[in-house]
Amino acid sequence: MATLPNPLPQLAADPSGASLGLELPPGTLVDATDEGPWHEPLLWHADVPAEPGGWAALEPARRTSGLLPVLLDVGGTQGGPQDWELMPDETTYPGDHDAEEVLEEFWDQYAADKLGADEDYPGKEKVVEIFGEPNTFDETIAPYGPTWPGLAPATGQGADPDARAAEVADALADGGSWLKDPRLALVPARRSADIPAAVGWTGPMNYENDVARLCAVLRSWEDRFGIRVVALTFDQLVLSVAAPPSTRAEAEAVAAEHFAFCPDNITQGHQEVLRDYAAQEVLGRRVWSFWWD
Repeated sequence: MATLPNPLPQLAADPSGASLGLELPPGTLVDATDEGPWHEPLLWHADVPAEPGGWAALEPARRTSGLLPVLLDVGGTQGGPQDWELMPDETTYPGDHDAEEVLEEFWDQYAADKLGADEDYPGKEKVVEIFGEPNTFDETIAPYGPTWPGLAPATGQGADPDARAAEVADALADGGSWLKDPRLALVPARRSADIPAAVGWTGPMNYENDVARLCAVLRSWEDRFGIRVVALTFDQLVLSVAAPPSTRAEAEAVAAEHFAFCPDNITQGHQEVLRDYAAQEVLGRRVWSFWWD
């Protein structure tokens, strides 16, 4: 794999980005990782809060320099990306992984763990007394079973993916979203799906150590559903969706992929079984978000 040229160092001498055909607000170059400074900046982010229209203003960066936009939330208790313990040295290349193989492996691993958890164990009666009887694995993932059901088919033609991403970014920047202090950022990446890997994002660390494997799935979702990576927090990923599922059957097939990708979305979310999650969080939804405990 050829190394992608990184134009971010030019912003050290040219903070406005004029040499790249940009008009950037004051911003910060981030090279901080869990092991100390990286050999080059991993990203740039604005020093002022994002506003509607800001995403579209960064669109020339994609064409002129290969820098892709994303919103970063710097207002959480974990701070901004300089405090997120980024790990680019632990990240492989998304193109080296197969999306279906990754999802099938996750599904099989979780099925094995959960089926074991359904059995009796010391103290189970007390746990049930306090928290209630949990759903069994079969109840959680119905209408599917322990065997990986395969990839969902691509949906029909939807909105322009980049236009949908700008629409969602504007909504997130317009106040009232769950993002506390979103800042526009630029990341050198081949495609939007690669952004988490490009910066060595560690949000899913308790689930998967190499975020490039998850980015392989994001690449597949780009191709099938027109997703774009719109926002990152310390442990949350937000996607825009240009062509979301439009039928319940389509939504359940996609929800199975979401479950393999991020089980916490269902097992620790508002919708505790896959069917409900599909109906409420996937069917016709223009935004998908994922959180790892």
